[in-house]
Amino acid sequence: MLILIGQGNPGAKYAKNRHNAGFLVIDRIHDAFGFAPWRSKFDSEVSEGTVPTATGSTKVLLMKPQTYYNETGLAASKALSFYKLKPEDVTVFHDEIDLAPGRMRVKRGGGHSGNNGARSMIAHLGENFRRIRIGVGHPGDKAMVMPHVLSDFHKADLQWFEPMSDAICKALPHLLSGDDERFQTEVMRLAPAPKHDPRQTANKGGE
Repeated sequence: MLILIGQGNPGAKYAKNRHNAGFLVIDRIHDAFGFAPWRSKFDSEVSEGTVPTATGSTKVLLMKPQTYYNETGLAASKALSFYKLKPEDVTVFHDEIDLAPGRMRVKRGGGHSGNNGARSMIAHLGENFRRIRIGVGHPGDKAMVMPHVLSDFHKADLQWFEPMSDAICKALPHLLSGDDERFQTEVMRLAPAPKHDPRQTANKGGE
């Protein structure tokens, strides 16, 4: 079994925030592959299912921790302990301010780069989990970072976020097979990042 975790905050007020990009992608995977109904376990909403791969199929547990973004690692550690899995069996999807909107990068190991959800994961699991970093852009002022990520996706952002979510689902078998490079390449081929920040374009032309 492999575990796919989305980072986000529970509750309707946060549902469409940039900080909930991980939750939104996990929801798209859930629907695309017909996973079981959500249920409560490990301080999370969880769902089990299988994803076809080139060599057969892989059993997957989807998780949306209800511990709030900054304590993602607590929920993850409970699931790993229960299933006797290793950090290498975990993939975390999260928003990334250090990447331009529409960019996506796969990362294994390394530090948290200021991401408090990743900080929590490292504290509970160590560094050997995989991260899918979804670029949401930087507001340009450190003081505006939290308002930026805790605001809903701009309508213009959905022009890249929705195709990216679909591309992640289509390329997911590569990720589950351990081919991180092919997964990243395929997602970016299917959903190229916008050449310019879509928020700037929208501000010039209106929503």
